[in-house]
Amino acid sequence: MLVVTPIATALFAGSWGLIDEIGKGGLTLEDPLPPPPAPSRPMTAMAKAEQKAEIRQMVQARHDRQVARGETPVEVDVEVERLLAMGAEMEPDPSSEHDDLLREEVRQLVVARNDRRMKHGEAPLDVESEVDRQLKDLA
Repeated sequence: MLVVTPIATALFAGSWGLIDEIGKGGLTLEDPLPPPPAPSRPMTAMAKAEQKAEIRQMVQARHDRQVARGETPVEVDVEVERLLAMGAEMEPDPSSEHDDLLREEVRQLVVARNDRRMKHGEAPLDVESEVDRQLKDLA
């Protein structure tokens, strides 16, 4: 009995850290959030070639399945070019860096800041140049 009591006490005291971990997993609110995805960058020539090869493989597989079922197969080259063109249309246009909604939201913030500045007796900002500056800082 004299030997068991100190061992049991040590094990009991050491288990408190384990008790705190019960029920924790990948879905708890205490886990840190994953980092946001990296901003998209323009595709390099190698990335575009790899994308085209992968699309070609998928379209070729669809073509082969349609032939095996006796259906009219898709024209592989035409379909690949159509999908690549469709993907290019969906990419954001770098010339229009910011959409109109974002520009309007930033403009409203600048106007509100101008109102506060004028109430404090400070000179107002040029709204459009300040909007452009803030959008440039965001990019």
